[in-house]
Formats: sequence, structure tokens, C-alpha cells
Amino acid sequence: MITAIDWRLNLEFLFRLALAGACGAAIGYERLNRLKSAGLRTHFIVAIASALMMIVSKYAYFDVVSEAVKLDPSRVAAGIVSGVSFLGAGMIFRRNQSTVTGLTTAAGIWGTAGCGMAIGGGLYVMGIAGTVAIFLVQAFIHRDSPILKNAVSAECFHIVMRDEPGAMTELRSRLRMYNVEIMNIKAKKEGNGNVSMDLQIRLPLHFDAGDLMNMMEEFPAIQAVEY
Repeated sequence: MITAIDWRLNLEFLFRLALAGACGAAIGYERLNRLKSAGLRTHFIVAIASALMMIVSKYAYFDVVSEAVKLDPSRVAAGIVSGVSFLGAGMIFRRNQSTVTGLTTAAGIWGTAGCGMAIGGGLYVMGIAGTVAIFLVQAFIHRDSPILKNAVSAECFHIVMRDEPGAMTELRSRLRMYNVEIMNIKAKKEGNGNVSMDLQIRLPLHFDAGDLMNMMEEFPAIQAVEY
């Protein structure tokens, strides 16, 4: 049976969608500025779609509910959590044997869905608070931020070096000059006379990894460095 449209209620739903989209866009804008694969549009769509599905789950079935028909609004929320997890998994990449990227972006997408769900369910304060928390963490607490710069002392480098006698000894010597400790090395000989290595190193406090990159680039035996 078709019922009259409650415009006041629908305006509130539109406000929820707009607010969820704005929250998602704010998180996505920070990711876009850091050149991440999931940016403003992805986070906007995740937030607004999550809010829409929560609205549908919570309000769309009033006309079929009766003593014989019981509905659980939380079922769609559980489906959103599971579905967005697959989307987040697509953001995670393994660059080499010791470096994984995209975990923060994937977690941010999952959190963005949660913010959209909260706003779609009418929990405005929780949705906005979650958005602010995710934005602040992603914008200010990363490995290049002043907050963690002194706490993070371990880094991973992927190096391609010519397979020459004494090249590895020379590299170790240069690293010791900077008080850099080699924690782990995984090396593999390539077919073109080069050696591919994954280095896990511990840097001294207040040490700029960019200086180490410059040193490696000046080493003639090194063909490529990925940080």
C-alpha cells in the first residue's frame, strides 16, 4: 500500500545523508592530500552509502512489521561491517617481503563506514566525534609527524645493488658511519648481475631517513632504493 510521503521525516533523512557525506569527504580529503589510493570520492561514497543503508534498515519496513513479522534493524549494520571489510582489503598492498602499505587507509574506510552508520541511525554526536577522531589521527599521527618522529626508529629499505666483491662490506661500513644498525637482511640474486635486498634497519633518534637515502644514492654499487 502506498502511503503519503512524510516530507519532514524525509528532510531529516536527507540531512543525515548530507552530514554523513561531509564527514566522509573530510576524511577522504586528508587521504587525497597524502596521495593515497582511496581519496575523497571513495570515503564520501562509503559514508553516504552506509548512512543510506542504516536509514533503510531502521525506517523502511514499518508497513510490514506486525506481531507475526519481526525485523532486526541490526542485520544491515552487520552486513555493512562485513562488506566494507572487503573494500578495505583492496587498499592493502605488499610492496616487498618486509613492507606492507595501505593499512591505515583500509582502517580509515572501515571507520568512515562506522561514522556513516552512526549518522544514518540518528547518532549525530557519535558520528561527528568519530569523524574528528579519524581525521586527526590520520592527519597528525603518522611516521613523519613530530609526535612520532622520535618514537619510530626502525625502517625498511628495498635495495637493488650490483653483485660486486666487497660491495656489501662497503655498505655495512657506510651504515656504521651513521650509527645505523642492520636488524635483518633478505637478499636474492637477480639474473642480471644485481642483488635485490630487503633491509630492516634501526636508526638513531633524531636521525633523518632522507639523509640515509642520499648516502645510498651516492654509493656507486646501488642501482635503486625504495623507502
